[in-house]
Amino acid sequence: MEDTLLLVSTMASATLRVATPLVLAALAGLFAERSGIVDIGLEGKMLGAAFAAAATAAVTGSAWLGLCAALAASTLLSLIHGFASITHHGNQVVSGMALNIMVAGLCPVLANAWFRQSGQTPMLGQQARFGPIALPFAESLAKVPVIGPLYSGVISGHNILVYLAALAVPVVAFVVYRTSFGLRLRAVGENPEAVDTAGVSVSRLRYQALILAGLLCGVAGAYLSTAHNAGFIRDMTAGKGYLALAALIFGKWKPVPTLLACLLFAFADAVQIRLQGVPVPGIGIIPVQLIQALPYVLTVLLLAGFVGKSVAPKASGIPYLKER
Repeated sequence: MEDTLLLVSTMASATLRVATPLVLAALAGLFAERSGIVDIGLEGKMLGAAFAAAATAAVTGSAWLGLCAALAASTLLSLIHGFASITHHGNQVVSGMALNIMVAGLCPVLANAWFRQSGQTPMLGQQARFGPIALPFAESLAKVPVIGPLYSGVISGHNILVYLAALAVPVVAFVVYRTSFGLRLRAVGENPEAVDTAGVSVSRLRYQALILAGLLCGVAGAYLSTAHNAGFIRDMTAGKGYLALAALIFGKWKPVPTLLACLLFAFADAVQIRLQGVPVPGIGIIPVQLIQALPYVLTVLLLAGFVGKSVAPKASGIPYLKER
């Protein structure tokens, strides 16, 4: 019983840690796509934010300054995407992919130029990282059967960005469904002509949505390099932006279902980490590359066969040309 409980708490804790950047990036994509902007550039914004956070934290020794740099870098990239796709009515998919490719090449080049460590930043010390937080009574409740290990091992002991991601879900749901901004956001993603006729600027709303998306991606990137890891390495996002976009589609552009999809993908990722090097009866040790593909195979299977009909906002991906 104790071994089973330990396994459950360990896997649940790992799932929460892995899910954090997915949740933040998926919520970022929700803001963008609800406004009618396809945001393929989630991957690039997270990667740019991860580099900015790690580089700033390495120089200043402050994780909080690293977070500020991540927010600024990701927001700038988001505005570039907006400039191409909103102001100049460019193809949103092409713009997002261009951001991903640019950032994937630029960050290692800058890291090598500044730190001379083969495209990486220096390893961050404890003061330059977001450390775990022990919640009240976690230590005293640890020995209580069932409840204690779950509270102290699953809920407590995470860094502040994990708790921020958990808080972001109800906040985003409230903003999207319970505020006038959210009403306009959903309207501009469905019928921008009607919003424009009502005297609301479509471009301004979409830029505001992209700024919010940039801020959330900034937190996700900072988490990767200054909380989950101890520095920046080349391509450290490893497709998490695309997984977040898949979770958003799987969740049908709604915050809570998107959260559940992120947790599912994160659980698959946590399982593949645990399975590496473990022999399977009758088969032996499965190649690491095959195990590492598990989250992505799951994504394809879910989107291809189990998600059902998923209808994006009607104006998603369509540049709005105001009639004169």
